[in-house]
Amino acid sequence: MKVHGRVTASPLQYGGGGGDYFWAAAEAAPDKTFIAYQGRELTFAQVNHLTAKTSAWLQSHCQSQPGDKVGILMPNCLPYVWTVLALMRLRVIIVPLNTRLTADELQWQLEKAQCKLVICAPETLAKAKSCTTKFLLFPPESQLHPPAAIDRFARPALAEDFAIIHTSGTSGRPKATVLSYGNIYHSALASAQRLGALPDDRWLCVLPLCHVGGLSIILRSLIYGTAVELLPAFDVDAVNRLLSEQPISLVSLVPTMLQRLLAAKQRGWNPRLRLILLGGEAARLSLIERCLAEQIPVAASYGLSEASSQVATALSQQLREKSGTVGKPLPGTQARIVDEQGRTLAANTAGEVLVKGATVMRGYYDDVAATNRALRAGWLRTGDIGYLDADGDLFIMQRRSDLIISGGENIYPAEVEAALRQHPALDDALVFGLPDEQWGQRVAALVQLKPGEIVAVNELIDFAGQRLARYKIPREYAFAKLPRSAAGKVNRSAARKTFHAAIARR
Repeated sequence: MKVHGRVTASPLQYGGGGGDYFWAAAEAAPDKTFIAYQGRELTFAQVNHLTAKTSAWLQSHCQSQPGDKVGILMPNCLPYVWTVLALMRLRVIIVPLNTRLTADELQWQLEKAQCKLVICAPETLAKAKSCTTKFLLFPPESQLHPPAAIDRFARPALAEDFAIIHTSGTSGRPKATVLSYGNIYHSALASAQRLGALPDDRWLCVLPLCHVGGLSIILRSLIYGTAVELLPAFDVDAVNRLLSEQPISLVSLVPTMLQRLLAAKQRGWNPRLRLILLGGEAARLSLIERCLAEQIPVAASYGLSEASSQVATALSQQLREKSGTVGKPLPGTQARIVDEQGRTLAANTAGEVLVKGATVMRGYYDDVAATNRALRAGWLRTGDIGYLDADGDLFIMQRRSDLIISGGENIYPAEVEAALRQHPALDDALVFGLPDEQWGQRVAALVQLKPGEIVAVNELIDFAGQRLARYKIPREYAFAKLPRSAAGKVNRSAARKTFHAAIARR
């Protein structure tokens, strides 16, 4: 591998270009561990070689061109990492896909992103076959052969598009967020300035790689030249064991994961653990207070896919001094609070959170109207409600008014409501989240039946399960007429009261 005129131990050679920003640290220390997975450790040089093999395999099967879109439908695994890095080398736009989607949801996302191909694993082969998009099953590692001409695999520039990541919108349909290499790179730099990046860091990744939070861990570690401990999925016992037995220094979790880890914890975690980064949903004050009392190094963060994950983060010391904050925006990121007319509000005044900086998305793919609504003069309208105090620290009061976050998964009521309304016995439906100790929130529905109709709860659950991913399905139902305003709009606040009243009458 050529590194600025000298040769290292890796068999791979690369050209120049913006991609050097991603590989420079790895090239400087090719024999350092990059990925650890289920007892196997791979160095940067080994991953580079597997990436080249994967690139050659892809080219031989699909002849992708720069700018093509390719979906990845895999659980967390080593081939997922090689596939991401290979597509980067081929300058193909990555489209991570949630393995928990139904076939219909998956088909819609593949069509929306105009994917030329979807790469799957044995676990997702049946789902990939159910779609009309061409698919490729990732082969066993022994069937990947050295490429004949690896120099032809160019590196993308920071201005080029990196990925299309689907994120739900208030209309109920997912939006396809377009992130550039520059977005990812600047997010990594800003995160390192806030969290620190040490040469011997080992970041435990339990988040799905189809989410920007999980994918960012791989890419940031590549940029930093540090290690990742990758898990197939979050497992309480496995994570607790790794935190106790392995030199994990950082881990990203949603609050419900941390709650479950603490409840099952039987041994102390290793002393090298320097940070637990909480995101995905607001952490309960009691959880933060417990961590601070037990000297557990926790940080509260606020972020979203449209801003390449992290926007603001408060470290432990700040959480001790200022309860409830998510801290100041990361270096290079600005935040302001505006009213409904877009006027900047004074400190400690609640309004919509706007974000600006090099991490903000290029826009929504093939959706000019949604892009124009979300981006105004470089400012991203998050739809979240919060305020900045006199010190410039951000407080989030409400995440996207109606958003349900269950186990770290975003669920938008409009999408679930649209599925329920297809049932022939239902006249209308309203969906919202209920507090849940284990998952943060669980999905509930208030449904209005057509005159003379009767339907069982189990039937509604089965009906929704045919149209929605499992985590989106309401498990609790109440039957009543939906309350509406004088303008005919459903009153969500009143509907919650109606739901609880109907439950109490049972």
